[in-house]
Amino acid sequence: MQNKTALITGASGGIGYEFAKLLAKDCAVLVLVARSLDRLLEVKKELESISDVSVSVMTIAKDLSKPGVAEEIYRELKNENISVDILINNAGIGNLGKFADTDWQKDAEMISLNIVALTHLTKLFVKGMIERRSGKIVNVASTAAFQPGPLMAVYYASKAYVLSFSEAIANELKGTGVNVTVLCPGPTATGFVKAAAMEESRLFKIRRPAKAVDVARYGYEAMIKGKTVAIHGIISKIVAFSTRLAPRHILPSIYRRIYENVRS
Repeated sequence: MQNKTALITGASGGIGYEFAKLLAKDCAVLVLVARSLDRLLEVKKELESISDVSVSVMTIAKDLSKPGVAEEIYRELKNENISVDILINNAGIGNLGKFADTDWQKDAEMISLNIVALTHLTKLFVKGMIERRSGKIVNVASTAAFQPGPLMAVYYASKAYVLSFSEAIANELKGTGVNVTVLCPGPTATGFVKAAAMEESRLFKIRRPAKAVDVARYGYEAMIKGKTVAIHGIISKIVAFSTRLAPRHILPSIYRRIYENVRS
């Protein structure tokens, strides 16, 4: 891991921020991507001030839900002669509500960020990894990837895409020196929950959310081991695999109940 460069999206908080702290101990260069420049500069200062860390931190404040931003990031790094050895596609958003009622712009941004940006960044950086015969990619999905999710239909579908896409390219990349890990956390205490208006859903009332630091550490270790599918937490593993055994037609009703407001 020494002398490697890692790019982390959604690095300003939550799982991405915790990944940055872990990678700062091993990598020579970190490229942190998020929308808020002020927050990125705070993270940069924090990482560079840690006494046992010698890392150069580069910040890129861009909104990956906007068209063409993945290409802009790739070009910016190429112009600086920076090759990415480790790609952490962590940035993602969700939205709670009936599909017929949710704002289309929010749904479109979710598809663009959760699917398009993740896929485009992977496409742009994986070719260099293959040429160097070395590289690691972590795509952050969710246990939502394993079943349909009424009241979060687009989010669940986007994470199902991330899981399927990651497993497929992991197979394609066997023997190239490039490993792909898809990290599937269950409920996790991050800013995502508030942004998706999920605080009052049954999911976050009946289950204690995992800590972002624990999820990131689990994903980091899975990446090092070259594991393809990494599901964090025993309960999450049980939920993910039980959905494969349950009759498909009952799953939407179960998960709609989970995401309904506790007062409904």
